[in-house]
Amino acid sequence: MSPFSLLLLLGYVTAVLCEDTCDKDSCPKMSSTKERTFIAVKPDGVHRNLVGKIIQRFEERGYKLVALKMMTASKQHLEVHYQELKDKPFFPHLIKYMGSGPVVAMVWQGLDVVKQGRAMLGATNPLASAPGTIRGDFCIQTGRNICHGSDSLESAQREIAHWFKPEEINDYESPFIDSWVYE
Repeated sequence: MSPFSLLLLLGYVTAVLCEDTCDKDSCPKMSSTKERTFIAVKPDGVHRNLVGKIIQRFEERGYKLVALKMMTASKQHLEVHYQELKDKPFFPHLIKYMGSGPVVAMVWQGLDVVKQGRAMLGATNPLASAPGTIRGDFCIQTGRNICHGSDSLESAQREIAHWFKPEEINDYESPFIDSWVYE
Protein backbone atom coordinates (compact mmCIF):
# COMPACT_ATOMS: atom_id res chain seq x y z
CA MET A 1 0.00 0.00 0.00
CA SER A 2 1.37 3.41 -0.97
CA PRO A 3 1.95 6.04 1.74
CA PHE A 4 -0.78 8.23 0.22
CA SER A 5 -3.29 5.35 0.26
CA LEU A 6 -2.38 4.65 3.88
CA LEU A 7 -2.97 8.31 4.83
CA LEU A 8 -6.31 8.31 3.03
CA LEU A 9 -7.36 5.11 4.81
CA LEU A 10 -6.27 6.54 8.17
CA GLY A 11 -8.34 9.68 7.53
CA TYR A 12 -11.38 7.59 6.66
CA VAL A 13 -10.99 5.40 9.77
CA THR A 14 -10.63 8.51 11.97
CA ALA A 15 -13.79 10.03 10.50
CA VAL A 16 -15.71 6.79 11.01
CA LEU A 17 -14.52 6.54 14.63
CA CYS A 18 -15.70 10.07 15.36
CA GLU A 19 -19.08 9.25 13.80
CA ASP A 20 -19.31 6.16 16.00
CA THR A 21 -18.56 8.05 19.23
CA CYS A 22 -20.81 11.07 18.77
CA ASP A 23 -23.66 12.43 16.70
CA LYS A 24 -22.31 14.44 13.75
CA ASP A 25 -24.51 17.46 14.51
CA SER A 26 -23.83 17.50 18.27
CA CYS A 27 -20.16 16.45 18.28
CA PRO A 28 -18.14 19.49 19.46
CA LYS A 29 -15.33 18.69 17.03
CA MET A 30 -17.63 18.33 14.05
CA SER A 31 -19.89 21.34 14.77
CA SER A 32 -17.00 23.74 15.38
CA THR A 33 -15.46 22.78 12.04
CA LYS A 34 -18.75 23.55 10.24
CA GLU A 35 -18.47 27.34 10.71
CA ARG A 36 -18.75 29.14 7.38
CA THR A 37 -17.70 32.52 6.05
CA PHE A 38 -18.16 34.50 2.87
CA ILE A 39 -15.03 35.63 1.04
CA ALA A 40 -15.08 37.55 -2.24
CA VAL A 41 -12.23 38.44 -4.55
CA LYS A 42 -13.08 41.92 -5.84
CA PRO A 43 -12.66 43.04 -9.47
CA ASP A 44 -9.09 44.29 -8.92
CA GLY A 45 -8.07 40.91 -7.50
CA VAL A 46 -9.68 39.09 -10.43
CA HIS A 47 -8.06 41.38 -13.03
CA ARG A 48 -4.67 40.99 -11.34
CA ASN A 49 -4.96 37.17 -11.49
CA LEU A 50 -4.83 36.75 -7.70
CA VAL A 51 -7.80 34.38 -7.34
CA GLY A 52 -5.66 31.24 -7.31
CA LYS A 53 -3.22 32.67 -4.76
CA ILE A 54 -6.07 33.67 -2.44
CA ILE A 55 -7.72 30.24 -2.73
CA GLN A 56 -4.34 28.61 -2.11
CA ARG A 57 -3.88 30.49 1.17
CA PHE A 58 -7.24 29.33 2.52
CA GLU A 59 -6.63 25.75 1.40
CA GLU A 60 -3.14 25.68 2.91
CA ARG A 61 -4.59 26.94 6.19
CA GLY A 62 -6.84 23.87 6.20
CA TYR A 63 -10.18 25.44 5.28
CA LYS A 64 -12.60 23.71 2.96
CA LEU A 65 -14.11 25.45 -0.07
CA VAL A 66 -17.83 24.59 -0.18
CA ALA A 67 -19.09 27.09 -2.78
CA LEU A 68 -17.58 29.23 -5.53
CA LYS A 69 -18.92 31.32 -8.40
CA MET A 70 -17.72 34.11 -10.65
CA MET A 71 -20.18 36.84 -11.54
CA THR A 72 -20.50 40.51 -12.32
CA ALA A 73 -22.86 41.70 -9.61
CA SER A 74 -25.70 44.09 -10.41
CA LYS A 75 -25.98 47.49 -8.75
CA GLN A 76 -29.02 46.28 -6.79
CA HIS A 77 -27.20 43.15 -5.59
CA LEU A 78 -24.25 45.23 -4.38
CA GLU A 79 -26.46 47.83 -2.69
CA VAL A 80 -28.04 45.05 -0.61
CA HIS A 81 -24.64 43.52 0.17
CA TYR A 82 -23.17 46.84 1.33
CA GLN A 83 -26.40 48.23 2.87
CA GLU A 84 -24.72 49.11 6.18
CA LEU A 85 -22.41 51.52 4.28
CA LYS A 86 -25.14 53.35 2.32
CA ASP A 87 -24.71 56.59 4.31
CA LYS A 88 -20.94 56.74 3.79
CA PRO A 89 -19.60 59.28 1.26
CA PHE A 90 -17.68 56.57 -0.62
CA PHE A 91 -20.77 54.34 -1.13
CA PRO A 92 -21.52 55.33 -4.77
CA HIS A 93 -17.88 54.83 -5.74
CA LEU A 94 -17.79 51.44 -3.96
CA ILE A 95 -20.89 50.22 -5.80
CA LYS A 96 -19.54 51.42 -9.17
CA TYR A 97 -16.15 49.80 -8.55
CA MET A 98 -17.60 46.48 -7.34
CA GLY A 99 -19.84 46.32 -10.42
CA SER A 100 -17.00 47.19 -12.81
CA GLY A 101 -15.92 43.60 -13.36
CA PRO A 102 -16.22 40.04 -12.19
CA VAL A 103 -16.19 39.05 -8.53
CA VAL A 104 -15.29 35.56 -7.31
CA ALA A 105 -17.66 34.74 -4.46
CA MET A 106 -16.73 31.87 -2.14
CA VAL A 107 -17.91 30.09 0.97
CA TRP A 108 -15.19 28.61 3.17
CA GLN A 109 -15.78 26.22 6.05
CA GLY A 110 -13.69 25.35 9.09
CA LEU A 111 -12.80 26.04 12.70
CA ASP A 112 -13.04 29.77 13.56
CA VAL A 113 -13.05 30.59 9.83
CA VAL A 114 -14.83 33.95 10.18
CA LYS A 115 -12.27 35.41 12.58
CA GLN A 116 -9.26 33.68 11.01
CA GLY A 117 -10.42 34.52 7.49
CA ARG A 118 -10.47 38.20 8.38
CA ALA A 119 -7.02 37.89 9.95
CA MET A 120 -5.73 36.22 6.78
CA LEU A 121 -7.11 39.08 4.64
CA GLY A 122 -5.49 41.75 6.81
CA ALA A 123 -6.69 45.24 7.70
CA THR A 124 -9.19 46.97 5.39
CA ASN A 125 -6.51 49.60 4.76
CA PRO A 126 -3.74 47.61 3.07
CA LEU A 127 -1.06 50.00 4.37
CA ALA A 128 -2.04 48.92 7.90
CA SER A 129 -1.94 45.23 6.94
CA ALA A 130 0.97 43.14 8.13
CA PRO A 131 3.21 41.42 5.61
CA GLY A 132 2.03 37.84 5.23
CA THR A 133 -1.63 38.83 5.03
CA ILE A 134 -3.35 38.85 1.65
CA ARG A 135 -3.79 42.63 1.61
CA GLY A 136 -0.37 43.21 3.14
CA ASP A 137 1.24 41.22 0.36
CA PHE A 138 -0.83 42.21 -2.68
CA CYS A 139 -2.22 45.75 -2.41
CA ILE A 140 -1.61 49.28 -1.12
CA GLN A 141 -4.88 51.28 -1.38
CA THR A 142 -8.13 50.90 0.54
CA GLY A 143 -10.17 51.49 -2.62
CA ARG A 144 -8.43 48.54 -4.28
CA ASN A 145 -8.03 46.10 -1.40
CA ILE A 146 -8.76 42.99 -3.55
CA CYS A 147 -11.04 41.04 -1.22
CA HIS A 148 -13.98 41.09 1.15
CA GLY A 149 -14.54 38.86 4.16
CA SER A 150 -17.47 38.54 6.55
CA ASP A 151 -16.79 40.33 9.84
CA SER A 152 -19.06 38.21 12.06
CA LEU A 153 -21.03 34.96 12.08
CA GLU A 154 -24.23 36.94 11.52
CA SER A 155 -22.74 38.80 8.54
CA ALA A 156 -21.42 35.54 7.13
CA GLN A 157 -24.86 33.93 7.27
CA ARG A 158 -26.50 36.98 5.68
CA GLU A 159 -23.86 37.33 2.95
CA ILE A 160 -23.81 33.62 2.11
CA ALA A 161 -27.62 33.63 1.77
CA HIS A 162 -27.41 36.76 -0.41
CA TRP A 163 -24.81 35.39 -2.84
CA PHE A 164 -25.65 31.66 -2.91
CA LYS A 165 -28.75 29.51 -3.15
CA PRO A 166 -28.74 26.62 -0.63
CA GLU A 167 -28.28 24.07 -3.44
CA GLU A 168 -25.10 25.85 -4.57
CA ILE A 169 -23.35 25.06 -1.28
CA ASN A 170 -21.68 21.67 -1.21
CA ASP A 171 -21.83 20.01 2.18
CA TYR A 172 -19.37 17.15 1.76
CA GLU A 173 -17.18 15.08 4.02
CA SER A 174 -13.42 15.42 3.73
CA PRO A 175 -11.85 12.73 5.93
CA PHE A 176 -8.36 13.78 4.88
CA ILE A 177 -8.86 17.36 6.13
CA ASP A 178 -10.83 16.21 9.17
CA SER A 179 -8.04 13.91 10.33
CA TRP A 180 -4.97 15.97 9.38
CA VAL A 181 -6.13 19.49 10.20
CA TYR A 182 -8.27 18.87 13.29
CA GLU A 183 -7.57 16.81 16.42
